[in-house]
Amino acid sequence: MNAEIIAVGSELLLGQITNTNAQFISSQLSELGINVYYHTVVGDNPQRLEEAIRIAEKRADCIIFSGGLGPTKDDLTKETIARHLGVELKFDSVALSYIEDFFASRGRQMTENNRKQALVLEGCDVLANHHGMAPGMLLERGKHMYILLPGPPKELHPMFQFEAKPRLAKKMTQGAMIVSHVLRFYGIGEAELEVRVQHILEAQSNPTVAPLATDGEVTLRITAKADNEAEAWSLIEAKKAEILAIVGEYCYGVDDDSLASKAVEMLLENGLTIAAAESLTAGLFQSELAEIPGVGQALVGGLVTYNEQVKMEQLGVSAETLAHHSVVSSECAAEMAFKVREKFGTDIGVGLTGAAGPEAHGNEPPGTIWIGLSIGQEPPITYRLQLSGSRNTNRLRAVKFTFSYLMRQLVEKGYRKI
Repeated sequence: MNAEIIAVGSELLLGQITNTNAQFISSQLSELGINVYYHTVVGDNPQRLEEAIRIAEKRADCIIFSGGLGPTKDDLTKETIARHLGVELKFDSVALSYIEDFFASRGRQMTENNRKQALVLEGCDVLANHHGMAPGMLLERGKHMYILLPGPPKELHPMFQFEAKPRLAKKMTQGAMIVSHVLRFYGIGEAELEVRVQHILEAQSNPTVAPLATDGEVTLRITAKADNEAEAWSLIEAKKAEILAIVGEYCYGVDDDSLASKAVEMLLENGLTIAAAESLTAGLFQSELAEIPGVGQALVGGLVTYNEQVKMEQLGVSAETLAHHSVVSSECAAEMAFKVREKFGTDIGVGLTGAAGPEAHGNEPPGTIWIGLSIGQEPPITYRLQLSGSRNTNRLRAVKFTFSYLMRQLVEKGYRKI
């Protein structure tokens, strides 16, 4: 099956928002073995939308629309498709009741145009919207399948995953099962990872293995097709073992894991507490930790010590360290980590300092980062990074490297790895 994604909305063409929906849908379709050769963006204009539909019908079996299902006059997706296909629009009673209940429960008057959101294409399979009001639709006509999804990602993502994707999977596999599993790597580049597992990539059939690099991380998606889920997982586990035998030292997690979530799991599992002193990252390390539920049992506190005076007065970094070694140095990072651990009485102290860029800091070029880790009573350990991204990219990568180094150090010291 070939698919084309048509995003509807003038705000996309004006650059007011980014078309992340197409990226998400494409990644989901790839798991099903559905090819996506074109992404189309069209404004809120029925004539241009209908022209885009006619073009898409010549080159795709499945056409997926995002946006244009709302209550306002410029939401014209389903009306345009109905006219193009010659089908009627009718009210879906379940969707209408949901919309009415939504307003009633909040004590608000429902305007008449909100009823429009409950209109669906006659003969379609209605896709429930549990995170908004406008339902989605799946309609098959002749050789084509039309899938209509709302524009807001918080509505589109779950609707596609739990409503549209299972229907597509059933049609694609004809009773077979497709299962995907993602391996997440850090500390190794995409090119090096690909070289190491090249023979696996070249010989793949079922399961397939697909690499993807994003935000300094690399993933390998293993996808297996089988008669049942157990058989699919058996194929995946065999391929996973083969991959990890080669590059397992860089694998930190799977599927929806993140470096922060795995670090927090490890801290909680081992009953460890942590505090951080941050300079260039200005609280970003602690912010990433704070996104993980339950982190309050591990994260005690921290300081943002952005200039030298605050480093000395609030953290206790010695003037001699700063005078003899500078702020961007192994000695400063080590002392920051040690002092913050002492100050907050934690098992682990983290110190982050560096030149995020674009300017150099003294003799240190932009992108120079020092990470300090103080674990227990042992002397602090430091790591030097030389990054080449933008300022904020360097800050984010410094945080990710910190999580990676922290977990490696804990494993080396005998703590349980999750």
